Amino acid sequence: MNWEQLKTVFWLRWTLTRNQWRRSGGLGAVIAVVVGVGAVVAGTMSFAGGILGAVYGLREASPVLVMGVWAGITAVFLLAWLIGMLAELQRSETIDLQRLMHLPVALGQMFAVNYLTSHFAASIIAFVPAMIGLAIGLAYVRGAAMLLLLPLALSMVFMVTAWTYCLRGWLASMMTNPRRRRTIIMGITFAIILLAQSPNIYFNVIRRMGAKPAITATTPDSARQQRDARSAEEKKMFGNMVAAQKFIPPLWLPVGARALAEENAWPALLGTLGGVTIGALGLYRAYRSTWRFFHGETGGKAAVTGKSTAASPSRKAGSNQFLELRLPGVPEQAAALALATFRSMLRAPEVKMAWATSFIVAIIVGAGVFRSAAANVSDVAKPFIAAGVAAFSVFMQFGFLANQFGFDRDGFRALVQSPAERRLILLGRNLATLPVGVIFGTLMTTLVSIGLHLSMTGTIAALFQLATTLMLAGIAGNLLSILVPYRMQPGTMKPTKMPALAMLMMVLCQLSSPLATSPVMLPPLFEWLWRRAGWPGVVPVNLFFSMGLAGLAAFAYWQMLGPLGRLLQRRETRILAVVTAEVE
Repeated sequence: MNWEQLKTVFWLRWTLTRNQWRRSGGLGAVIAVVVGVGAVVAGTMSFAGGILGAVYGLREASPVLVMGVWAGITAVFLLAWLIGMLAELQRSETIDLQRLMHLPVALGQMFAVNYLTSHFAASIIAFVPAMIGLAIGLAYVRGAAMLLLLPLALSMVFMVTAWTYCLRGWLASMMTNPRRRRTIIMGITFAIILLAQSPNIYFNVIRRMGAKPAITATTPDSARQQRDARSAEEKKMFGNMVAAQKFIPPLWLPVGARALAEENAWPALLGTLGGVTIGALGLYRAYRSTWRFFHGETGGKAAVTGKSTAASPSRKAGSNQFLELRLPGVPEQAAALALATFRSMLRAPEVKMAWATSFIVAIIVGAGVFRSAAANVSDVAKPFIAAGVAAFSVFMQFGFLANQFGFDRDGFRALVQSPAERRLILLGRNLATLPVGVIFGTLMTTLVSIGLHLSMTGTIAALFQLATTLMLAGIAGNLLSILVPYRMQPGTMKPTKMPALAMLMMVLCQLSSPLATSPVMLPPLFEWLWRRAGWPGVVPVNLFFSMGLAGLAAFAYWQMLGPLGRLLQRRETRILAVVTAEVE
């Protein structure tokens, strides 16, 4: 290994990072130091928590409980690692190999450095020290044989990181095509969301649908028989789940932990050997695929050349008819921009992925409230819950509303050169995102209203509260899009070249969003005060105040378009510089 070349590469990487911090006015360096110190503190606390949990919680625990603890840690680690892997797919390597291939550097050396730096992830920092501490604590209270959990846990981590690194390299070669890249990232994100929600779907939907109706026991003997039958069925299901763990390599860790608690070391030894072997195989395949990629041996076929098929006239006509639609009561320039933006969003896989996520959350939240017992919720709290759900549905669109120009990238030049009034540009952008907010907000509000058995006036009031939230979110989103713009990486929902100050502002705005949407809680509050005063209950106070609040929000939104449009005109060159800046 050429250590001088390696030192030079690290010096270059450090220089680029330092330049990025300098551009952010030093705030980036401060945030980096805070993050680094926080990572050290989190790792230390995780290690100490593992030791204390083993000493005070698992000293006399049964082998099944020990297995359950390790299974839970493994499952949460795998989920966190998958989410982190999705973020890794949306950024470049620590050392970009394509920019070093013209230099006399060793490919294997750079590959090893990139693989090792991939371990600097939040999931590794949070869970690996906890695993080490838990193994040491178990060895202290249950015997030195539990130290075999250390190599077993590390082999599991090595196996997971090696194969995900191999998968990452394969996906990187597949995603050289931008359209394919967007589709792959969208599919992976959707799979992770479904995987994370699978326990919720199983226990709250599938299991409830397949549950047998309860049989009322008439005698103590029949009640005892029913309990015994239910217990036997649950034990059988648990036994099947434990038996299935032996065929899932990442779950060899809880299997080995249970065996060690039963004073059987062979499963832990075999699991360690198997994990190291599988991990080494994955790392070897990752290196071979990297070597073939940079030597042009990808195994792909040459693209077939030929004349491209022209789009059918009917398809062109349909596209033109959509863009030529007229929106009633909307100025022509704003309507044209709204339709063009909406068509662009329909063609972006990352936008459709975000919409699909919102749809899944809407179904889960709405179905959860719909299936729960509404009798447990007081009549006073029901209007407040409906108003909160309306505000939550709009909060899920925060990424679009607060960064309306980040997805344009180089296309923002067309808006700068456009002769359209800037207030109409803002209006068109808001109208483009309006259908999504209305559809998902109405869906969630309707499901929750039905589940809570709200009256018709309460449901209509909740819809007016949704309209109020959309208006307020439009004002706040326009202001943030102008003052704190940032470029979105093509094909992903990940920001690129985001200044530290902008990142801090976005976090603060997200944390303060409940305060910004708090006015929608005023109509239910006024109705509650009206009822407490003993005044006639037939008056729909919530509905009347919700209608008035929606009207005030619409008036405020329309009046703010002019000042915000002038602010956009003054800052459009700065926005252009931010959203068109290439990644260093």
